[in-house]
Amino acid sequence: MKVRFWGARGSLPVSGEEYVRYGGNTTCVDVRSKGGEVIIIDAGTGLRELGNLLLKQGIREYRMLFTHGHWDHIMGFPFFMPLYSRKTKLEIFGCACAQKTIQEILDSTMSAPNFPVNLADINATIHFNGICPHNFDIDGVRVETIPMNHPNGGHAYKFIEGDSSFVFLTDNELGASHEGGASYQEYVAFSRGADLLVHDAEYRPKEYKKTKGWGHSTFTDALGLAMEAGVKRFGLFHHNVERTDDDLDSMVEECRRRVVEAGVRMECFGVSQKSEFDL
Repeated sequence: MKVRFWGARGSLPVSGEEYVRYGGNTTCVDVRSKGGEVIIIDAGTGLRELGNLLLKQGIREYRMLFTHGHWDHIMGFPFFMPLYSRKTKLEIFGCACAQKTIQEILDSTMSAPNFPVNLADINATIHFNGICPHNFDIDGVRVETIPMNHPNGGHAYKFIEGDSSFVFLTDNELGASHEGGASYQEYVAFSRGADLLVHDAEYRPKEYKKTKGWGHSTFTDALGLAMEAGVKRFGLFHHNVERTDDDLDSMVEECRRRVVEAGVRMECFGVSQKSEFDL
């Protein structure tokens, strides 16, 4: 299983020389199975670059999973160039989010006055899988889900192929409860022993005093979860729009210091929009 990130920013994309190393695109993840299946997680602005690569690679069939329907996770969808090819076949998974299905959310996004091309008029063949099973399989990859602690809800994912596992827990608040969310210990159990855990780490503890309840975690709470779950690699994700490269480097260094002080063997890093992992 190969995992590549095309966007790691939260809320909205950013640009500028202070955002070069970690990038400014919003959430998009590309998971490739050993059999070559393409599994895309979320359709943030990073989806545009991924789409261009897929066209160059001549790959025309994809599966797409959505964590939830907030704007930063769907804004790249209309700019996914494979949508405009008759050769493209896309299966979309997504639970009902924000009182609507993913299909309804994408349809409204691509309707006037928001966008000039309606979802119904694109050339690709799209199948919306409206169900949200707890566990399902995609080309030998076991996909498990857990509700996120986030306003309007959503689902996080664990991908298991052979002995390797990747847990993706973005937009998940560990310091407060939201309707439909899971407990802290359930997130620990869900992440237990993962080869790679990527978790929302938007805030510093001082910032969280003003942002508690907004649906995002402190990097220290996320780090605590990673250490308790005994994961091998832990990535800070959903970077705040004001967080520069130097700021993120500082947070990563503090994570690494805490890991050493705790005597834990775990790699800690900040996810960039070019991060790649071979699990």
